[in-house]
Amino acid sequence: MHFTSEKRLDDGVLEREFTLDEIPGILWTPASASAPVPLILLGHPPLGLRRMYPRLAARARHSAAEGIATATIELPGSGDRPRWPAVEQARADLRRAMEAGEPVSDEIVDALVLPLVDKAVPEWQAALDAVLSLPEIGGPVGYSGGVISIGIRLAVVEPRISAAVLFAGSFVPRALVEEARQVTIPLHVLLQWDDEGNDRQAALDLFDAFGSHEKSLHAHLGGHTGVPQFAGDAAAQFFTRHLK
Repeated sequence: MHFTSEKRLDDGVLEREFTLDEIPGILWTPASASAPVPLILLGHPPLGLRRMYPRLAARARHSAAEGIATATIELPGSGDRPRWPAVEQARADLRRAMEAGEPVSDEIVDALVLPLVDKAVPEWQAALDAVLSLPEIGGPVGYSGGVISIGIRLAVVEPRISAAVLFAGSFVPRALVEEARQVTIPLHVLLQWDDEGNDRQAALDLFDAFGSHEKSLHAHLGGHTGVPQFAGDAAAQFFTRHLK
């Protein structure tokens, strides 16, 4: 891990940009901490870190106020990383099907999501290795938001992740729904009831598939970007309960 920039935000949170094997990332740590602090991995959609930065930084500041560090990395094929033609073709096929009002086939979902999960999850694990090697970060670790299929795979294969907040709304391959049955960590799942880009029943079926003994579904009226502030507060409280 190589830090490329460092600055204090106006609330004292330390923000450091880094690269890890040419993958860009950002680490936020609380203004002051007397001991190694817990960590949340901040997931996000594949829109690029620069575009997602305002929302990521707001989530990071919220966590820092609770004494929790946060980190994120650029997803494969996004932002300044090299283009990924096969996945870009799958995105084009998805857009075409949705604009035509046609069902999105399993083949399109698999082509779009499975390669991303297979490549991104080991990168998240490498980032976790690097961040946890810092003296100021001690765990436990949570995963928050982003592509829900990445969260599923991480929850299955990464034993250091002890709790997760997942955002329903991304297309999930059938193979990942089966993997969800192996998830056992505490889960807090957010669902926008009127999300125009989300199959509500599929989201409910996925929630039912999770194998966790502690799992809660928080559904709110409104579209994809209409998550109410109190829902974010409840997610933060979930992490405070499980990571502090």
